[in-house]
Amino acid sequence: MDFSIASILMLDGVTNGAIYALLGLATVLVFTVTRVIFIPQGEFVAYGALTLAMLQTGKIPGTVWLLLIMAALAALMEGVALWRHSGHPGRALKATLKTLIFPVIVSGLSIWAAPQQFSLWIQAALSVAIVTAFGPLVYRVAYQSLESSPPLVLLIVSVGVHFAMTGLGLLFFGAEGFRNPPFWDERFNLGPVAVSGQTVIIFAVSLALIVLLWLYFERSLRGKALRATAVNRTGARLMGISSHSAGQLTFLMAAFIGALSGLLIGPTTTVFYDSGFLIGLKGFVAAVIAGLSSYPGALLGALFVGIVEAFGAFWASAFKEVIVFTIILPVLLVRSLRAGHSDEDH
Repeated sequence: MDFSIASILMLDGVTNGAIYALLGLATVLVFTVTRVIFIPQGEFVAYGALTLAMLQTGKIPGTVWLLLIMAALAALMEGVALWRHSGHPGRALKATLKTLIFPVIVSGLSIWAAPQQFSLWIQAALSVAIVTAFGPLVYRVAYQSLESSPPLVLLIVSVGVHFAMTGLGLLFFGAEGFRNPPFWDERFNLGPVAVSGQTVIIFAVSLALIVLLWLYFERSLRGKALRATAVNRTGARLMGISSHSAGQLTFLMAAFIGALSGLLIGPTTTVFYDSGFLIGLKGFVAAVIAGLSSYPGALLGALFVGIVEAFGAFWASAFKEVIVFTIILPVLLVRSLRAGHSDEDH
């Protein structure tokens, strides 16, 4: 291996690591606030890329119909729960309409815009809006009623949600893979390395999103409320911070990050209905390296995973996935030796 090959592999690893960093941050965010190890994070990635691919062909994405079904189910659950709790039909109806309004608007806009063949950027924004709307609905349907359950129960639910979303992806998108066009079709030569415009966009968007997340948690009231919930759920609830709202907002952000990651990775690789699992799992490895608690640690862990994957693919391409996922074993061993025994609820 010479310097030029090492440079190309390093660039490829850091590029993939930027995507894994976003997914690792989303995994840490969801776990710290809701105690949910969100395995289906990668499905948001696949849904984002495949939704854009469907819009590119002028067809209405299947995710639109799934979004309407999920919205109706979540609205029904929310209305019935509030009616039983408060006994006021008016409040229940208001909560139902509040749950429905955003998904219905996004779905209606998508149905109208799909045959219009708008520009790639408009279709990308629409794809992000569709997938982002899934976040609060998934939390309401699958997790909200179980938010006080032990982490093991929430993990089992995550496995079920993963299989459900993967199966629905096969139903709506089929077994065929899609690769989206790049957002910036340009190339820059930096010595032995050729940097594509899509790579520049990946770095720019990833860095911008990380900075925006930091500003959100440091400066905004809602961001501080999420941090308070992550530190002490009971204390945050006593201070008037709704755990339901915190969970839905967290899943909204996770879905947005997943959808955006899908748009970034779509032009660099062919995405299938089940591609999100492996992609999300690499983000999960980065989150585990960070102990599922540190955002900077997740960022560094993701870059490490991306570089190991790139060099592993060069030296032993048949075992690159094995090499990446084996990283998690010594990390877990070291953490288990350093941490004392604790109850799973803690």
